[in-house]
Amino acid sequence: MIKAALTVEDARAGMQALGPAIERYARLIVCKGVNVRPGQEVVVQAPVESCAFVRKLVAEAYRAGAGHVTVVWGDDAVSRLTYENVEVSWFEQVPAWQRMQLDSLAEAGACFIFVEGADPEALAGIDPAKPAAAAKARNTQCAIFRRGLDFNLNPWCIAGAPIVAWAREVFPRVPDEVALYKLWCAILSAARADGADPESDWELHDATFEKNLRFLNERHFDALRYESSNGTALTVGLVDRHLWAGGKCETPDGHEFFPNIPTEEVFTSPDRMRADGVVYSTMPLIHHGNKVNHFWLRFEEGRVVDYGAEQGLETLRSIIEADEGASRLGEVALISKNTPIRESETLFYDTLYDENASCHLALGVGFPECYDGGYDLTPDELRERGVNTSSTHVDFMIGADDLAVTGIMADGTEVPVFVNGQWSWE
Repeated sequence: MIKAALTVEDARAGMQALGPAIERYARLIVCKGVNVRPGQEVVVQAPVESCAFVRKLVAEAYRAGAGHVTVVWGDDAVSRLTYENVEVSWFEQVPAWQRMQLDSLAEAGACFIFVEGADPEALAGIDPAKPAAAAKARNTQCAIFRRGLDFNLNPWCIAGAPIVAWAREVFPRVPDEVALYKLWCAILSAARADGADPESDWELHDATFEKNLRFLNERHFDALRYESSNGTALTVGLVDRHLWAGGKCETPDGHEFFPNIPTEEVFTSPDRMRADGVVYSTMPLIHHGNKVNHFWLRFEEGRVVDYGAEQGLETLRSIIEADEGASRLGEVALISKNTPIRESETLFYDTLYDENASCHLALGVGFPECYDGGYDLTPDELRERGVNTSSTHVDFMIGADDLAVTGIMADGTEVPVFVNGQWSWE
């Protein structure tokens, strides 16, 4: 039996029916994502197209007791016009008012909600040096804000909301209203927010990380070896005092939050000097509105020494050359192919979602929480101990259906961790 295609009228009725679920999703982001405390400042950064959903977030934040909510808007079209008409040198400095805004909010203990929703092709054809310079400036010059996120001093959460251009990319060849409806359904499902009580569902989901974290932290592997028939043959060393994390995070003073909704990964920061071999991507990478596809990286002694891409080579180059640390790994993340996002067979063209469908690595800065005692160390001290430092952090997906990951103990003993793209015990 052939299923009839959704009509615009179906999509409109569907969106009306989704209303209560979207309200619960907004509440989930506020109450579990950043876990707003009474009187706390809340900052929402979001695209202007998601204004209807942002209003729901603001309402939920005040309902949860927020002292004040600040909304910072962005717009793909304005960003593109700016990059088209302004010289690269302008992007190398963050305006003083913007530094003051972000740093003062972070210093005051604000929590940050980042609403993800962008056109994957927004900056196609733009010189990648411009958005790269802007990102580097923000990550290095807004020092208090950046440290607040990197060291989990400020609760933060990234969660998605559809915009038309993104929905068209994910669900092409259908009317915009149908694509938006289908993307809302996919987002709510991926975020485990399509049930009657998403907050309780997330507490149960958080508990599922414990088995995998216990397995990895108890064995304390010296290295991981990745192998796949697509050509991936990479060995990544781990630092002596590494810790695996996943699910819920907390600030040093015990404020619990979920930095990603959705999240399916367990992750740690590897030894910045110990990665050798070649790795192939298995999904497109969308970076600053540019697509990088079918790419590979070769590592020697922790550093990318060669690379290639069928699409987006200049963007890939801008990632690797952002600074010295951008050519080294800051994260290894393990995710079974048996997750709702992967099983949906939806390619989101957005790292927040696609990284949670696939084992991935990240170039750039590592995580203080993934080093025992890391919160008490400076970035330079972490770097000395093997945790990478950089002005950037870019995830890319490497999880193939036949991916094998082997844990190597300090004495050389090998333990299967992943077999055919899933945990060895699944």
